[in-house]
Amino acid sequence: MTTSMFKGVNWNYFYNLAVRGLKVFLFYLSVLSLCRIAFINILQEYMGPAVTGSDIWLAIFSGARLSVQTAGIITLLVGIPAILVGMFHAKAGKVVLQGLNAVALTITTILFFASIPYYHQFHSRFHQILFNAVNDDMYALLISLVQEFNLPLRLLGALLVAAGLWWLLNRLIDCQIAEKLHLTGFWTNRGKAGIWTERVLVVAGFYLVARLVFFGGSLSWENSVNWENAGITKDQFLNEAILDDYQAIYRGYRMNGRLLSSEGLDFTTDQIRELAAHMARRPADSDDLTVYLTRTAQGPQLERPKHIFIILSESYANWPLLDKYANLHVADSVKKIISEEDTAYCRSFLPNGGSTVSAVTGVVTGLADSNLYLTTMPESFAAPYPTALAPQMEALGYETNFWYAGPATWERIEPFTLAQGFDHFYGRGNMPDDATGSVWGCDDEYLYEAVLKGVSPDKDSVNIILNVSNHSPFNVDMESKGFDPQKVVGGLPEEEQDNSELINQLGHFWYADREIGKFVSQVKEKYPDSLVVIVGDHAERYNIDKTPSIYERYGIPLVITGKGIKKDMIISKGAGSHIDIGPTLIEMIAPKGFQYLSIGSSLSRQNYMGVNYAVWFTHDYYGEADIMPLVPMAIDEPPGPAIDTLELQIYIDTVRALSWWVPKYGLILDPKLLEGNK
Repeated sequence: MTTSMFKGVNWNYFYNLAVRGLKVFLFYLSVLSLCRIAFINILQEYMGPAVTGSDIWLAIFSGARLSVQTAGIITLLVGIPAILVGMFHAKAGKVVLQGLNAVALTITTILFFASIPYYHQFHSRFHQILFNAVNDDMYALLISLVQEFNLPLRLLGALLVAAGLWWLLNRLIDCQIAEKLHLTGFWTNRGKAGIWTERVLVVAGFYLVARLVFFGGSLSWENSVNWENAGITKDQFLNEAILDDYQAIYRGYRMNGRLLSSEGLDFTTDQIRELAAHMARRPADSDDLTVYLTRTAQGPQLERPKHIFIILSESYANWPLLDKYANLHVADSVKKIISEEDTAYCRSFLPNGGSTVSAVTGVVTGLADSNLYLTTMPESFAAPYPTALAPQMEALGYETNFWYAGPATWERIEPFTLAQGFDHFYGRGNMPDDATGSVWGCDDEYLYEAVLKGVSPDKDSVNIILNVSNHSPFNVDMESKGFDPQKVVGGLPEEEQDNSELINQLGHFWYADREIGKFVSQVKEKYPDSLVVIVGDHAERYNIDKTPSIYERYGIPLVITGKGIKKDMIISKGAGSHIDIGPTLIEMIAPKGFQYLSIGSSLSRQNYMGVNYAVWFTHDYYGEADIMPLVPMAIDEPPGPAIDTLELQIYIDTVRALSWWVPKYGLILDPKLLEGNK
């Protein structure tokens, strides 16, 4: 190879191109890093008390390494089209570069401005719930964003910042750095050695940057940084801050992809058989899961109730019921119900997932959240799943109704619940014409009014009631409802006593709690031989404590009240999740010998564990479900008796395996069904 091969090559063009690309790359890396620093500064109240300055710098440095890849990808996306156009027309190429940079910077700033309220709401950077929005009511979602999160103002701020950054980037690209640094003599008065030195430096520099981009801030795969291994600090908030917004969205995309494709659940039919047999305490001698899932009721624990009302209450968390938050006075109505003699309460109860739709699917189908989006699966509309609640309650002689304060189109909730065996669905169109509310649905009081008027006195019924008032945009007229904010302020930490947004949110919890109390009183008066079940749909929204424990962050209450209920009817060490509501009710009311199918278990008989997509609970301990080996953390001090973590791990695997296989493949364990997924 000789230098003659390079004659005619316009090295100045390539050199200028390389310098321009390096400028763009460094600019985006700087912007992403500054966004990270601003994110940490704005939301620093979410950092744990043990965080030190070195932890913060570790998060900033690790995040910068991760953002090397993001900045490189953005540079390629804006640079390659500009280069291709510029090969034919230099000025057009520059216009394309400026236009694409404007788009990239606008998206970057909008994401940053959105990440702040998103973290306030979910205690997380963008994650897979973001992708559930495609199944949501988009109009209602937009209105909620406008009313609750000041979307127009935030959008304007993001656009102004983007415009300023775009101006700076254009100035940087046009700036002749060599001239500014008085280095032009080096480039104009050099011999062959200087020319080759320049070329080698340019190639070496680009090679280094390319490897850093390709390997995620490292020179090799062994030390690469990605969204799965970036959380290296001891603080949850800082681990989230390490991700830039693009990496967080990519994480959500990947997790959502796993959810939709069942990736990550690689149980074999042999494993599922063994797990199901262990749960049923019988030999693993059948490929028909019916053998393992069939339960036989031990006999009624109370007189048959006329009606059963299951209140699936929006964002009704368990933490406001704890003694440490008693001075907030936002859960006094349900606490009063719990104190009554005809009420049983489970303090260690988990939602099926982090969203309302997960709660609905868990209670309606009896299936745990296991990487399947049931309201979008064709199988969900073909026939009720064998563990579904409604058909088994109908076998006991009950009419089944689903009452929802919002539109029937949300998450396909009407066709989904009807397909899963409910006799009737009632939505926003069935509520009183004068009902107030938000785009998500009518206020709770009108929903309960419709239920009490709509339940037939001549037919025994099971009613699931899904309310919405304790949900953004938090626009219930609290003053007209009699809410006294000063009662809440007295229970807030001093630094939060002027936080009007938090006080308003807590006011909506108070309203939801009060309306539950009123409804329970009305049911007991009108239908004294009935049961009311009170349970939250999820809890992962807001907390007084900026760094809540897993127990406070995820826990929801399970309260069962009515004629014949005794306080000890939920076993003393009971724990569970949404999938245990159905079997608990069946075991309380079904005649001896009644057979039903269930993955969950009755809290009135034997259930000591609860698990969802992220965490597990027992009566005395909690922990993360995907850490192996499991690490129990005590709810109380001193801690309760030690638990069998091996048995707990088997339970977690069993619930997930069965809740994955049954809706996807049915009740027969056939290994051939898995061949298409390999």
